[in-house]
Amino acid sequence: MYTVDLHTHTRFFHGFESRPTAYDPLGAQLVRLASRWHDLDGVALTNHDYSPGYESGTTEPLFVPGIEISTTAGHVLVVGPDPPRRTTPGELTPTEVVSLAHERGSAAIIAHPFRRSDVRKSGADFDAVEVNGKHPGNIERVRELADTLSLPVVGGSDAHYPFEVGRAFTRIEAPRLTPEAVVAAIQAGDVEPQLRSTTFDKAIQTAYRSIHRYR
Repeated sequence: MYTVDLHTHTRFFHGFESRPTAYDPLGAQLVRLASRWHDLDGVALTNHDYSPGYESGTTEPLFVPGIEISTTAGHVLVVGPDPPRRTTPGELTPTEVVSLAHERGSAAIIAHPFRRSDVRKSGADFDAVEVNGKHPGNIERVRELADTLSLPVVGGSDAHYPFEVGRAFTRIEAPRLTPEAVVAAIQAGDVEPQLRSTTFDKAIQTAYRSIHRYR
């Protein structure tokens, strides 16, 4: 069994153009250090509408290529060996994103399905539903949705800051850990979401609720 955080970002901020920046290499290394601290075997780098494109080489944890695509109905995670490098926010439908993911040997995951998103209602042929680290209290609601859609559930922290990495992650059953193996395990349902619940994490959740209440 391997532990993989399927939803992280290499930058601390929202609201800027979705494109590579000079900060991304540093952000990636901070994600790697945080992943090591939390004993994760892998982490997917899923920036908004562009893929950082970093390769792990022989360095652990494994970087799984990924992208968080802003579809016409909400966000979809695409993870695997060859996700699209860049997309235009709001241009692709959920169905088009799923087709694009599968054409590139990747998995398509409904991200934070109950946060400003109607992706779950699109009828697209997704591979999994995410329990998002910002909303761990939604886990039973996510499981109900997954049962309705006949999909497995995975976990991703949605980390924009290193200390958030690993607050939600996925246990993956595979003979060895590669981007291809991650996709195969998701599509076979050989995955299980896990949540980290420390006093610090609970304090962060309280802060998130307050922030989103006024957004």
